[in-house]
Amino acid sequence: MSSGFDKWKDRKKKEAAYTLKSIWKSRVQYAFLAPYAILFIVFFVSPVVISIFYSFTYYNVLNPPQFIWLQNYINLILADDVFLISAQNTFLLAVITGPVGYMMAFLFAWLIHELPRYLRSVFVLVFYAPSIAQNVFMIFGTLFSSDAYGWANATLIDWGLMHQPILWLTDPRYMMTVIIIVVLWMSLGNGFLSFIAGLQTISPDQYEAGYVDGIKNRWQELWYITLPNMKPMLLFGAVMQITQSFNVGDVSNALCGMPSTDYKASTVVTHLIDYGSIRYDMGYASAIATLLFLVMILSKRGVSAMLSKVGT
Repeated sequence: MSSGFDKWKDRKKKEAAYTLKSIWKSRVQYAFLAPYAILFIVFFVSPVVISIFYSFTYYNVLNPPQFIWLQNYINLILADDVFLISAQNTFLLAVITGPVGYMMAFLFAWLIHELPRYLRSVFVLVFYAPSIAQNVFMIFGTLFSSDAYGWANATLIDWGLMHQPILWLTDPRYMMTVIIIVVLWMSLGNGFLSFIAGLQTISPDQYEAGYVDGIKNRWQELWYITLPNMKPMLLFGAVMQITQSFNVGDVSNALCGMPSTDYKASTVVTHLIDYGSIRYDMGYASAIATLLFLVMILSKRGVSAMLSKVGT
């Protein structure tokens, strides 16, 4: 028994020595990577670890954190009705805007890629603009204004489809519909741009070889040539889409207010902002952030597994 343990220990020592030797050989490359690695650890990894730590405490910023272990998670799941409403709204947004926005981004990128170069540049700017627009909420706030001067209400009244303005942003029946429309419009951003870039990297020779090998139409060309060549871009677009669909908060706050009517437009992010930035219950807010982080990680793993089967 001891001899087996000694062999395992010797093997681990040799592996550690080999790793250190490899690092020393590539010390120049690691030196160039060090600035990014340090910034990534300090500003990305450390906040996640700290948030997980605080999620097991009661911490109001003014006093030292007190360990309460799983009490934040118990209260969150079993006693927080607003969180349950927010989670339901968030999953509804993710289920609708995630896959639909992802497919729309790829479809528009695929269609625009077939256009002449100058016309393609114009359409790329038009579709990418939502992700960089600063006054997007003002535009949709005017479009769905609750008075008779809002563009949507004015148009419907002029057409004789209704006689009184609809309270788009305060009536619980319409708020989520408006938010879904806005999020879908804004989802044509980084994913769309990565799809355009990926389509331009595919060599035309592959399509010619595919038709020689028996590909008969554009759908087979898409499945067997285009999508396999774009797996890295597809994964990047999926990660960005999942992050955006679960991270909806600014749209709800800007259009429907905080809190919204009957919390019908509340999301997990708005609930997190409520406890973290208004009530300063940082332990409870960290528990919300940790649960959201775990759900996003699991979703990304599932999407990655599905994308690995593309073209097989």
